[in-house]
Amino acid sequence: MPTVLVVDDSATDRRLAVGLLQKAPDMTVLEATDGCDALRQIELHLPDLVVTDMMMPHMNGLELVSEVKEQFPLVPIILMTSQGSEEIAVQALQKGASSYVPKRSLASELLEVIDRVLSASHEMRGRARLVGRLTRYEYAFNLENELPLVCAVSNYLREEAIRMRLWSRAECLRLGVALEEALLNAFYHGNLEISSELREQDHHAYHDLAEQRCREAPYKHRRIYVSVKVTASQAVYVVRDEGPGFDPTTLPDPTDPANLDRPCGRGLLLMRTFMDNVIYNDKGNEVTLFKERDDASDVELDEE
Repeated sequence: MPTVLVVDDSATDRRLAVGLLQKAPDMTVLEATDGCDALRQIELHLPDLVVTDMMMPHMNGLELVSEVKEQFPLVPIILMTSQGSEEIAVQALQKGASSYVPKRSLASELLEVIDRVLSASHEMRGRARLVGRLTRYEYAFNLENELPLVCAVSNYLREEAIRMRLWSRAECLRLGVALEEALLNAFYHGNLEISSELREQDHHAYHDLAEQRCREAPYKHRRIYVSVKVTASQAVYVVRDEGPGFDPTTLPDPTDPANLDRPCGRGLLLMRTFMDNVIYNDKGNEVTLFKERDDASDVELDEE
């Protein structure tokens, strides 16, 4: 039974988030009124996940992320963003938050994002450590355009990173989020050609259209190609779809706080925040994600 701590100084917004979470079966929901109160709650009842507002008195969301990452590094944090909190939210993602959901999209996205982050976090905590050191390996996947396969390969890549001690557990979680976003973009926006604006306008229509196109040509025949190359110093992940692509130069700058709430920027923001470099090909149907390897001694200290 997962325990989620909701942190928000606005009683109205806090009740909204708590009410949404209480609809989920077997979930314990705790509340805190600001960052200082949240740290006291975490000391008393260590949660599986923290959902926090950004703009709060006494200790804001960025400060809370820093404190939680320092004191409780295995507890993932999801940000609730609103107008005026964009810049601080970008900083919080860079400091270690796992994901974010705009407050105006809580009803349609909060439970989904929590489920994904919790699933990744719980699996990571239960993994046994491998003995030895990785020097180099490469492999590739050729996937049918099916959502379960997309999710399975992102989970596999995250678990492989944990087993091989490529990074700390917290960084492996962030890696998994970035890869999942790249794969979901290939699935929905690449092969199925569904615009993120539709999800913004009608969450149900977005998923209904996806299910329909998964049964229709040419969408159902398209594939997703994933390749991985890991050396002692770096990991390179390439995700390619068979969609028509797009012009990468038209993408808004996802690191600009003004674009944080744009529907087309969430995945790219998470990829660029959690990876060291992200490059699209000219056609826009292939993305390469680079992440430098941690020093092995740092990984061992985190896992101990």
